[in-house]
Amino acid sequence: MFKNRYFVPFGLWGDILVDISRKSGRLVAFLRVFEECCRIAIDEKLNYLKPDLAACNAALECCCYELESVLDAEKVVATMTMLGVRPDESSFGFLSYLFALKGLEKKILELENLMVEFGFPNKQVLYNSLIVGYVKSGKTDLVSRTILRSLREGDGKDLNFNDETYCQVVKGYLENGIMKSLASLIIEAQKLEPSMLAVDKSVGHGIISACINLGLSDKAHSILDEMNAQGGSVGLGVYVPILKAYCKELRTAEATQLVMDISTSGLQLDAGLYDMLIEASMTSQDFPSAFTLFRDMRDARTHDLRGSYLTIMTGLMENQRPELMAAFLDEVVEDPRVEIKTHDWNSIIHAFCKAGRLEDAQRTFRRMTFLQFEPNDQTYLSLINGYLTAEKYFNVLMLWNDIKWKISGGKEKGIKFDHNLVDAFLYALVKGGFFDAVMQVVEKSQERKIFVDKWRYKQAFMEKHKKLKVSKLRRRSFRKMEALIAFKNWAGLNA
Repeated sequence: MFKNRYFVPFGLWGDILVDISRKSGRLVAFLRVFEECCRIAIDEKLNYLKPDLAACNAALECCCYELESVLDAEKVVATMTMLGVRPDESSFGFLSYLFALKGLEKKILELENLMVEFGFPNKQVLYNSLIVGYVKSGKTDLVSRTILRSLREGDGKDLNFNDETYCQVVKGYLENGIMKSLASLIIEAQKLEPSMLAVDKSVGHGIISACINLGLSDKAHSILDEMNAQGGSVGLGVYVPILKAYCKELRTAEATQLVMDISTSGLQLDAGLYDMLIEASMTSQDFPSAFTLFRDMRDARTHDLRGSYLTIMTGLMENQRPELMAAFLDEVVEDPRVEIKTHDWNSIIHAFCKAGRLEDAQRTFRRMTFLQFEPNDQTYLSLINGYLTAEKYFNVLMLWNDIKWKISGGKEKGIKFDHNLVDAFLYALVKGGFFDAVMQVVEKSQERKIFVDKWRYKQAFMEKHKKLKVSKLRRRSFRKMEALIAFKNWAGLNA
């Protein structure tokens, strides 16, 4: 194209060529085209052939990262000046990487002054590039110096090293076998960071997160141990990434021990992290850790406990551990932040009944009423079904006497005396042969206009009491005889 002096505007093909070269990892091929294009644009005074800033930066990137040539980089800078292309922060970043790699401290100082002259007060791109350059050249002492200097100049604020920079730092230090220096760096950085700095913006968080991202979670904990060995204070920025890694790996016992260490040091985790750790503990069926974390959460005066409470209760129910549910509920029942309701007691009673542990269900029911939580229709339904399965019909009669008093005296708060409850009582009481109570239930259902399917109770009677004769009951109890006759008349069994 250039040989034939057929000049197409750079904007039509330049960006495409940069993209192809970058994707193929061969920006050097673009550099040669760039140099020829710039020569023609300057010699022939063809503005439409002039490369833009993005193209100039691609050429500069090639010189700094692929060729690692100061001479070639300075030639590109000179060309940009002749073309009138103003550099941006990325341009300075590429050059700072190269100068750090080559140990050209004087040129780095000149670069910083130029940035100020061009109106780029934020030096984060510069610092990121310097650090990567120093790491690659093995000058870890200059890496630490640059990080601490950036904190001092920004009063601990606006530090925004990217993840890749932190990963490079970690790899550089570990390759040189100086993990202790990483611990020292974090300790010194913490002294310069403001107390209100967000956890995920701290140097400690960046370094430890990089260890985790590189699959070196044990190295992360070793850095923590080294910080303690050096007597340095450990901030949440160091702890949080390790906790999240343990959580992801379901190493919940280790995570819980770390939380205890955090609490002992006077630091406080947020509710969201507690929730995450408790959920991981329940997922791995590490119930002791979940309970320990919840107690620590309460002691830390965390305001919102309801989410973690529900996570524990749901997990215990799914794992069929009603005895732990009961013990846990008893532990937190007086904590107003949890807001225990009748539903919570019902969950335990239902789980006990489902497991056939009726004495435990009764004990929970008594504890519930003692603490003045009102049983509702769900409470009674669970108990009735549990007693029915175990054929403990007398217990159902006792429940009916309890609820009968409540609905007769207008004290049926929370109890929905509907078809489901009527059906459960009728079926169990018919099976148990308590026909006096059966007719009381029938009377209440008629008062409230609740429809009942008589066929179901006919079937129950025929299964259980097919051979029961009125004449036998006449000799034992006149009242029982009357109740049986009344039931048979109601159910249509006399025919």
